Amino acid sequence: MSAPAKQAASTEQVDTATMCQNASLALGPENQAAAPPPAPKKLDTLIFVLRDHLVQLIPEVEKKFGQLPRESSGQYCASACVGEARGKLQACPARGPDGEVEYARRLARVLRALLDRFEDAGAPSSQ
Repeated sequence: MSAPAKQAASTEQVDTATMCQNASLALGPENQAAAPPPAPKKLDTLIFVLRDHLVQLIPEVEKKFGQLPRESSGQYCASACVGEARGKLQACPARGPDGEVEYARRLARVLRALLDRFEDAGAPSSQ
């Protein structure tokens, strides 16, 4: 398989629409301040799904931006987002009544940031 075909095949596996929908379950639509917390019975599943999305998306963002010069703003921003996402994957929910809700929201926010990087990867950079 040629390099462009491999890249097209890997990007087709990333379902950004579903990822956005799942992030919205924790955060609400992008133009809304905040969503009500997910039902406790669904919270564990939502956290699992958000973590899985991050695990899938991190290498895709790294691939897209890995070929840019290190000094480029796109490479810097993507690297920062990836680092933040990896940190969230290593973290655990805080103890307390809202610990899992806040953890799900942190995962969703970093997922949205990675999605923004991933979707902007094809756009021309100013630097």
